[in-house]
Amino acid sequence: MNIIINILISALAVFVTAKILPGVSIENFGSALVAAIVLGIVNGFLRPLLLLLTLPINVLTLGLFTFVIMGGLVLLVDAIVPGFSVKNFWWALAFALVLSLINSFLGAFAR
Repeated sequence: MNIIINILISALAVFVTAKILPGVSIENFGSALVAAIVLGIVNGFLRPLLLLLTLPINVLTLGLFTFVIMGGLVLLVDAIVPGFSVKNFWWALAFALVLSLINSFLGAFAR
């Protein structure tokens, strides 16, 4: 039951973030739900691998390269999910940052 609630909270966060940022568009809540699921899968499997592979450059940039990885993963989700589009890398980076803030707020509010 907790997994379903977390997915719905993430989908709501994706929907709200897409409505806040003008460079990100989403068709409906169903697309937000699919985008949240794909984003969760990508963050669960690809992000740790990419962070491990880019560890030397991440250390040199004091962790700032992590933001590049976050933006790239959002662009990957943009390419996979129909009905979810991001204009460019900078909007993808802004989406990732705002999404994490909104998701943590909604997660704390749901508890």
